Amino acid sequence: MSNIKPNSIIALLNSPKDIQVVLDTSIWVASRLKSDIGLLYSRPSSHRKQAVDYSGCLTPDNEENLLKEFANEEHMVNLAHKNEGKDLLAKAQTYCAEHFCTQSTYPLQRQCSINENLDYIDDKAELIITGRQLTCETTLANVIRHSHCPILVTHAAFKTPESALLAFDNRETCHRLVEWVAQSPLTRNMCIHIVMVGKKNTQNTDAIREAYAKLTQAGIKCKKKLLDCRDVTAALLYYQKENKLDMLMSGAFGQSRLREWFQGSDTEKLLEVHQTPYLLLPKH
Repeated sequence: MSNIKPNSIIALLNSPKDIQVVLDTSIWVASRLKSDIGLLYSRPSSHRKQAVDYSGCLTPDNEENLLKEFANEEHMVNLAHKNEGKDLLAKAQTYCAEHFCTQSTYPLQRQCSINENLDYIDDKAELIITGRQLTCETTLANVIRHSHCPILVTHAAFKTPESALLAFDNRETCHRLVEWVAQSPLTRNMCIHIVMVGKKNTQNTDAIREAYAKLTQAGIKCKKKLLDCRDVTAALLYYQKENKLDMLMSGAFGQSRLREWFQGSDTEKLLEVHQTPYLLLPKH
């Protein structure tokens, strides 16, 4: 297994139904950021619980034999999973080469959970790309909560984005997202619509005007809109559909956990229903 290279794009290949679109998206992102692509497949090792003689039915010799059988079975299962992962990574590299990927690709195979992998890749990766449905014992929302790195979620056939909706809520995470967009080559040629859902008061008007000014000063073509609606998710998706915007961007889980408990998380709602690539900047 290769070590992660600094400033790589990490393509998570733990979404079987979305692997092709994850690779297509990764090829596009890598070409924009001039970064290598780390192809990551992760699957925790299989472990049996130790056989314990509670009933007195097993003799020490029988228990030892049973443990040996368990150990051999674990080894064979883990070896099969490892070979499946190697085959998947080899096919992914071939796919990238056949689809004119201009940046280098390299395999990353690890026998641990995705959340454990985040500790491994967060400090070095520039961007993580994943599908919406993960084959692991965690949810996409939990992966995003644990990450420090921008994450691009995709699940439909890839189309090069030419426009994007930046969901602005005037929280710290969203201000960091505006700074990231202003500096990133990924969004340089896009038309960005800064959309805020909230009361049309002086505070919100000034906040969205400031975000708009930051992007225009960075040379990015953009528009701004303040929508006075109660349902944040519905308002954002309606605006995106009406304006035919190719991508969605937001800060991730900027609300307090108490507010999420009572009102639900806007991020989780958007993750469930978005129909275009969705770029999230984690709260950390």
